[in-house]
Amino acid sequence: MTTVEPTAAHDAVETDGKAPEHEHHHGYISDKARYLARLKRIEGQARGLHRMVDEEQYCIDILTQVSALKSALDGVAMGLLEDHLQHCVLDAARTGGAEAQEKLEEATAAIGRLVRRS
Repeated sequence: MTTVEPTAAHDAVETDGKAPEHEHHHGYISDKARYLARLKRIEGQARGLHRMVDEEQYCIDILTQVSALKSALDGVAMGLLEDHLQHCVLDAARTGGAEAQEKLEEATAAIGRLVRRS
């Protein structure tokens, strides 16, 4: 009997050396370093906004930076969404069944959240 043990990354790994039936990697994993670098820049932008308010800088200058921060976050969100669709959703669609339906519903809900907040 073959046992399947979860790893820290939530991927299935079989203990008998055979390939797992369903191994899943998050779509963004190949661009993880790029996402982390972008998020680090976004953190810096948020700290800059905090400093601007603390220093009582001009409203329009602060709003300009808020717009830039939102745009940067939207860029990350769109990249993650594209990766999710191209990897997680597409893989589930190829497999079919309940997982495919679940991934489509998740993607639809995520798109809805992104559109509503605009």
